[in-house]
Amino acid sequence: MTTVGILGAGQLGRMLALAGYPLGLRFRFFATAADEPAADLGPCDVGAYDCAADLQRFAATADVVTYEFENVPAAAAACIARRTTVFPPPAALAVAQDRMREKRFLQGLRLPTAPFATADTAAELTSALAAVGLPAVLKRRRLGYDGGGQLHLRCGADAAAAWHQLGGEPLVVEGLVRFRRELSIIAVRSRAGQVAAYPLIETRHVDGILRSALAPAPDVTPDVEAAATDYATRILLALGYVGALTVELFETENGLVVNELAPRVHNSGHWTIEGAHTSQFENHLRAILGWPLGSTEPLGCSALVNLIGVAPPAAPILALRDTHLHLYGKLPRARRKLGHITIRAPRPALLHDRLRTVEHLVADATTRPQ
Repeated sequence: MTTVGILGAGQLGRMLALAGYPLGLRFRFFATAADEPAADLGPCDVGAYDCAADLQRFAATADVVTYEFENVPAAAAACIARRTTVFPPPAALAVAQDRMREKRFLQGLRLPTAPFATADTAAELTSALAAVGLPAVLKRRRLGYDGGGQLHLRCGADAAAAWHQLGGEPLVVEGLVRFRRELSIIAVRSRAGQVAAYPLIETRHVDGILRSALAPAPDVTPDVEAAATDYATRILLALGYVGALTVELFETENGLVVNELAPRVHNSGHWTIEGAHTSQFENHLRAILGWPLGSTEPLGCSALVNLIGVAPPAAPILALRDTHLHLYGKLPRARRKLGHITIRAPRPALLHDRLRTVEHLVADATTRPQ
């Protein structure tokens, strides 16, 4: 029986395992703590990402290793790759976890991005703002998730305060993109080079956190869909990528702009569990194991609602038709993703009616005294 090792044991690792057990796979997790959401779905090796001995012991237990979040140190993935197969390749991880390196990679592929410049010193920040213009966003080059490590600069006077808060570490300044909406596309490439893409997803964020998503994204023209698929395919090929890759996009008056890459299964793709012929999680596993990819066609239309900080009672959600509740086993905490709800319908109008009902139930839980 094949054992898949997963670096990280969060909810994405949990969903990978849930997709893989029906296929006869075994799973083993590597994490820095034993109380992660996936730890009850398979053995969890607790260790340090900077300890070669911990990593090598873990590598010896798995036939193939993947990761569920992009902040796994690329050096750790490379260490494991010396013992067993790692997909996506560590080189792709190194590109995606450094925003400046990522932007330069995309620039090399002639893909549109926001204007950008390094800002590792206060003087560089001043020069970067002169080059990029205002308004702008100051971001950490590494780490930062769900809007963390980012500050909006509306005028020159904001720069000093922003530098005081984030200065002293590698930073990048990006020009603010004026967009109609945010989109994402999830594409998968197998070990044999087969590529499949899910339809574009419309994503809706509040305070930097994904709150809901619609799939397929409404009112997408064939040209926009084709452009997004082309961008994702070019990125996959350039990285020699194997597995699921998410490309986050802005839709503007002048076309699509690439925002960021996520070298993994993605929150915006959770709808695929019930809403596509093959989920992103199963297709990621198929890809890294060298199996044929499954169909990415949607089953009607779907919506995703994240449960942030608090989860509603299960019964009212489960009483709704074609509505599915996924809880991650996490303790409630502000800004923490505790689970998600997916909704499916044959028609967009019916989907929106069901989505409004779910959103009301979630809002009621959020405002209810805990």
